[in-house]
This record gives sequence, C-alpha cells and structure tokens, in this order.
Amino acid sequence: MSKEKNLENVKKLREITGVGFKDCKLALDENKGDIEKSVEYLRKKGIAKASKKMSRTAADGLVLIYEKNNMTSALEINSETDFVAKNKDFINFCKEISEINFNNQGNLEKIKSSLMQNKKTVEESLVNLISKIGEKITIRRSKFFDNKGENFSYVHNALEKNVGKVLSVVKLQGKQGANLKDIGTKLAMHVAASAPIAIEKDGIKQNIIDKELEIIKEELKNSGKKENMIDKISKGKLNKFISDNTLLNQIWIMDTKKKVKDVLSSDTKIIDFVRFKVGEGVE
Repeated sequence: MSKEKNLENVKKLREITGVGFKDCKLALDENKGDIEKSVEYLRKKGIAKASKKMSRTAADGLVLIYEKNNMTSALEINSETDFVAKNKDFINFCKEISEINFNNQGNLEKIKSSLMQNKKTVEESLVNLISKIGEKITIRRSKFFDNKGENFSYVHNALEKNVGKVLSVVKLQGKQGANLKDIGTKLAMHVAASAPIAIEKDGIKQNIIDKELEIIKEELKNSGKKENMIDKISKGKLNKFISDNTLLNQIWIMDTKKKVKDVLSSDTKIIDFVRFKVGEGVE
C-alpha cells in the first residue's frame, strides 16, 4: 500500500473512531489496511467505544423519498463523490428513478428493466450516465411502505424536497388525528437522528448480538477483568447495546427523560421503519 493511501486510511479510521494517529496506524498495520477489521481491533483493545458511526462509509450519492396516496418508497443511489451527487444530471436521474421505484414497489429487478422518459431502460440509462460522468453509480437499496397504516417520512440534509443524505420512514398504526401525525413526524426525525436497528430486541439479527457480545468480552478481557466477572459485566453491557439500538427503548430525542415507548399512546403501534444514510455500510 502506498504512503498516501495509508495516510488516507489512518485519517478515515480516526474520523470513525476518534482514536489517535499512532493507535490507528498500528491497528491498520495489524489488519493489513482493512478499516472494518481495524475498528473491531481498536474496540477489543478498549481504545474505541461502541458507536453506530463505526460503519464504514465508502460511497456518496443521494437518498430519496416518493409519496403518494399514503404509500411511500425509499431509495438510495450511490456515486463515488459528493461532487457527482450535486451534479444536475445525476440528481434528475435519481428523481426519476425514485418515482419508478415507487411504481414498482421497491423491486430493484423490475426497476432496472423499466423504461425512462428517454425511452431507454433504467439499466441502459445508468450505463450512459456512468459513461458521461465518469464515476461508478449504483442503485443500491430500496424499501416500499403500503397504505396499511400511516406512513411518516423525514429527509435530513435535504438538497430539495425528498432528496438528501439521510432519510427515514416510520409506519404507525393508531387512531386518525393530529396527534398521530405529530408523533409520526417526530418519530421519523428521531429515527434519522438515533439510527435504531430494530423496533424491539427480537428484531435484531442474532449474528449482530453474537458479534457485539464477542467484542464486549474481548474488551473486558484485555482490560484485565477477572474471568468470573466477565460474563456478569458482559450481560449488562449487551443489554445496554440492545436498549441503545432498539427504537422503543431508545431515549426520546424530544425529551431525554423519556424513552420512545413512553411517548406512544396505548392505541399507537410502530409497525415498521427504515433509515438510509448515504454510503453507510458500503464495503
């Protein structure tokens, strides 16, 4: 790896973990320049704290919302740089794909074969745009919310209406009225800010829990904790991880004395949600 690339990776690792230059360089050396493995290495050493920001972001682009008749679609399209993400041709392409995404209920395979206004398929138009702009562009992920319930959306860092860098959609079931609209709008903002990974514990994939427990135990072991104490402390730390990452158990951003579940009325239920942040988790 070149000296310039190595310094760039050290900078990225520092931004992700908040750890000093020397420790980041050592972590990268130990893990052959792999940033994800280096983050895990630093956490196990107890140097880097657990953070939802510790997901590698190696792509730029836009996220988009499309809404109609209480149905909502969410979409992420990636480019390599923010410069392209602000390009007029790229933005117009993304907006047209967002509508196509809605019409195909989030089915990415159907989207690729759909015709655009230029009478070419999305796939053909994508190749032409890549050739014109000179960067890799990918239609990465999508989600569709039907009208069985009430959908509420939010776009953070919006370039224009329903186009930005972070989006969230929350589907609620409850009584009609201004109160449901108010709590739904605020919940969408909360999801964008707090990045939950599930509504409740049973929604977190087991491999995520197992990985977190492994990291917690390694960290405790490296900090010198006795074997008979590790299991007990690990349980508490894992419960906190679950609480911090499940929507109903998160601290409510509008009132830090409450949890999300405390602000929901007895007849209001969160059915589903999604949060897309541009490039998050891209390898």
